[in-house]
Amino acid sequence: MSPTTIPEIQRINLGMTTLNMKAMGINDLLSFDFMDPPSPQALISAMEQLYSLGALDEEGLLTKLGCSDEILTIIAMIQTGNIFYRPREKQAQADQKRAKFFQPEGDHLTLLAVYEAWKAKNFSGPSLRRAQDVRKQLLTIMDKYKLDVVSAGRNFTKVRKAITAGFFFHAARKDPQEGYRTLVENQPVYIHPSSALFQRQPDWSYIMSL
Repeated sequence: MSPTTIPEIQRINLGMTTLNMKAMGINDLLSFDFMDPPSPQALISAMEQLYSLGALDEEGLLTKLGCSDEILTIIAMIQTGNIFYRPREKQAQADQKRAKFFQPEGDHLTLLAVYEAWKAKNFSGPSLRRAQDVRKQLLTIMDKYKLDVVSAGRNFTKVRKAITAGFFFHAARKDPQEGYRTLVENQPVYIHPSSALFQRQPDWSYIMSL
């Protein structure tokens, strides 16, 4: 007889599960009636990890960073896909123009900068119009659940904290030998040449896709 498969929730890192449940208003995870309950220590470890990232406060509740407006824009831009047009015969020129938008904090804030520039100057761009449509849909969802849309202004530290909390599972540390290694699974990863961080190669980063 083949051995019983261990349920996934008892095998994986529970950080993202914890974050999603907290977002749904389920705060007492230790008393929650899971179908296949994880160990209390695994849940506590996940909450400690989220607390260290600033995603949870001292009471174990989601931290209100006050940057939902910027995060909505970034999510919409990510959902739109590649926004930079790079024709084969003008790749160098396209790269130069794209580099003007690069933000030292990384690609997510670069996407935010592109959207804000487009909104201010109202230049043509089908991809950005799609991002605007996605953003409107997200605003509708926020309104439905009576969630406040708050801007952090130029305080990008709040935005970076929110992004880090959302992508913490993909957090990576620079490998002394080559590239980066993810903290959770020690998986080798690399910064793409098109990234705003490719030239900087910071000690810490997070990977949007693995």
